[in-house]
Amino acid sequence: MSSSRSGTIVFDDVSKTFPGRAADTAALRGVSLEVAEGTVFGVIGYSGAGKSTLIRMVNGLEQPTTGRVVVDGVDIGALRGRGLREAQKHTGMIFQQFNLLETVRVRENVALPLRLDGVAKSAARARAEEVLDFVGLGDKADSFAGELSGGQKQRVGIARALVRNPRILLSDEATSALDPTTTVQIIDLLRDINREYGTTILVVTHEMDVIKDLAHEVAVMAEGRVVERGSVLDTFLHPRAGITRDFVSTVVPQGLPRRVVDHLGSEGLWRLLLLDEEVTQPLVSDLIRDLDVSVNMLHADMTEIQEHTVGQMILKVTGDPARVAAARAYLSARVVDLKDVIA
Repeated sequence: MSSSRSGTIVFDDVSKTFPGRAADTAALRGVSLEVAEGTVFGVIGYSGAGKSTLIRMVNGLEQPTTGRVVVDGVDIGALRGRGLREAQKHTGMIFQQFNLLETVRVRENVALPLRLDGVAKSAARARAEEVLDFVGLGDKADSFAGELSGGQKQRVGIARALVRNPRILLSDEATSALDPTTTVQIIDLLRDINREYGTTILVVTHEMDVIKDLAHEVAVMAEGRVVERGSVLDTFLHPRAGITRDFVSTVVPQGLPRRVVDHLGSEGLWRLLLLDEEVTQPLVSDLIRDLDVSVNMLHADMTEIQEHTVGQMILKVTGDPARVAAARAYLSARVVDLKDVIA
């Protein structure tokens, strides 16, 4: 695979409407996004948000009703016939359900795009074996696709998407049919592809864990619109839209059960967000020693997001009101964020 990459994607005020018998359906409503060369960009949303329609526009499987999708300076929606087929060769796609020929050997499944391009059988087979080695399935080249596990099938799907040496890789819910362990392996493989070859990857998913572990930037979609976008780290630290907070809470819980809050009372009940070295501070012991307050730690966890450690604690602090106020100021100066926990 060549180390020379490009692969920029621009969605310019894109809308898509599907006609229906009773009424038209608006799948996308004025979406504008830019995906920089060599990045992993995640799009997350619930079913029906429009994310799959969006990704299918990058390789011309769908055309905008209005607006433009520009890939490496080319308006993909304006292409037809041979011009579109040539542009599609620079974009590989990974599907949720693998889309393999079950009774065909793995090598031939991977080589199929090249054979359709008119590449000689021997050259196509050699290239297929090269990418199968890269995805860790070199020993499965002679197996039939139907004999493989789900994770192995997805690796074959990734190899097939890579066989033309694309500048852009599209991942449409590629991990949603896989178990958690296999999902981690596929995420690691996609990360390796991006790091080693600089391939731009656009991934759509409804799993925030995938975004956390793979993407550099994220756009959150709802009802055909982008409601929030930014770096993955900033989105986890400071989610603004309600739907974004819902997704973030699947990875980093945002509060406590109502009955616990009702029992303890919300006064002095705080959620602390910590970043990198902040997570190693002895906050609770220092708080008790220096400010003479009582501290009840109700929850604590940490996770890795884009090579940063993000931790959180939920504390109930009680004592003299002045000391509790001083404790809040003390903590606020030592963590990235502090918020009241309310029912």
